[in-house]
Amino acid sequence: MKLRDLPSVDRLLADEVLAAAPRSLATAAARAALEHARAAIRAGADPGDVSAAARVELERLGAPSLRRVLNATGVILHTNLGRAPLSRAALERVAEIGGSYSNLELDLTSGTRGSRQDHLADALRRLTGAEAALVVNNNAAAVLLALAALAEAKEVVVSRGELVEIGDGFRIPDVLARSGARMVEVGTTNRTRAADYERAIGPDTGALLRVHQSNFRIVGFAEQPAIADLAKVASRARLPLVDDLGSGSPLGVDGEPTAAESVAAGADLVCFSGDKLLGGPQAGIVVGRADLVERLRRHPLQRALRADKLTLAALEGTLLLLADPERSRREIPVLRMLSEPLADVRARAERLASLVGGEVEETIARVGGGALPLAELASAACALDEELAAPLRLGDPPVVGIVRDGRLLLDARTLRTDEVDAVASAVRTARGTLC
Repeated sequence: MKLRDLPSVDRLLADEVLAAAPRSLATAAARAALEHARAAIRAGADPGDVSAAARVELERLGAPSLRRVLNATGVILHTNLGRAPLSRAALERVAEIGGSYSNLELDLTSGTRGSRQDHLADALRRLTGAEAALVVNNNAAAVLLALAALAEAKEVVVSRGELVEIGDGFRIPDVLARSGARMVEVGTTNRTRAADYERAIGPDTGALLRVHQSNFRIVGFAEQPAIADLAKVASRARLPLVDDLGSGSPLGVDGEPTAAESVAAGADLVCFSGDKLLGGPQAGIVVGRADLVERLRRHPLQRALRADKLTLAALEGTLLLLADPERSRREIPVLRMLSEPLADVRARAERLASLVGGEVEETIARVGGGALPLAELASAACALDEELAAPLRLGDPPVVGIVRDGRLLLDARTLRTDEVDAVASAVRTARGTLC
């Protein structure tokens, strides 16, 4: 076939399927199919049935891009897979608030304008013991806002051993620079003491910053000052101490510091994520002294970084569960997966293996999401042929596992009991595509 033999866009749009579709989608599908056909001809290949290709392209364009995925990787907070899945309570709050009007910025008592920041303040105060709280769209934004409000055009003192890089290449020094503050590094990569901060304080110092090493650990000849020691240094200098906790464990998972502990130790502001160990939606949470939180709330950046009503609804549902630690461990998916007994995980792996003819393999699950990098969770997986990895990933719903030592492992720690049948069906379908 030659280029001049290809059908026109109008001819393709006359196809019964394309003609019944919205004009904009049908036109885009026809043009995409023609472009692929031209590329094939130029490469000396057969372009195939262009009308059929246009119908396939139309189906692709009309389908949602953001899809539910069955996580069989054993990584609980998998950043590429959306981090923390929400609890039923959080989802119910999203459905209720998202499907109707709400009192997002209305004080129902007085009938006057209210603040969206008021809705979660009480729950966050109870959880952390702080005087006040504020929610923005993620933790990087929380740190950015805190530094911009407290130390713009001033110096911020931070340990060299805490200049971390978080996901997708974002670095603490870059966030700090965008806030308008100037970074002053103290200590060394592996050892920093409270006295190092004290010596670095000068007339231009605006704040002290402690950044928790969420996604890495320095072991061996290493030292970092306790937050209580830094709080004493900050207090003597009459400077605010900002503590970036990163993953924000609410219940002290595996020794991870909590916001309540940081507040009690004297930190003036504490920042942490909503969608990591808290188990809620993507959000950045700031708690601490009321006067400092108010400075953040009134800063112009706050409006650009604030959380929307659906985030606030999901976070409220999560926080209400966290008021009861035992219930939260049962109903918040992240906390449940972290604490679930190995016997229960192995039972799911065995059931899946029996349904698809796989083998049960002992393995290690991870927390992920830049949290608890050294933690190893005993787990169990259904082991299958490596060649199933791609068709499972391309299936409906997609199933994502881990390829290791020539086999595909479907880790049961990150699969719910009610997902096992769906995974088994996906495996049978994937095998059929390989025949």
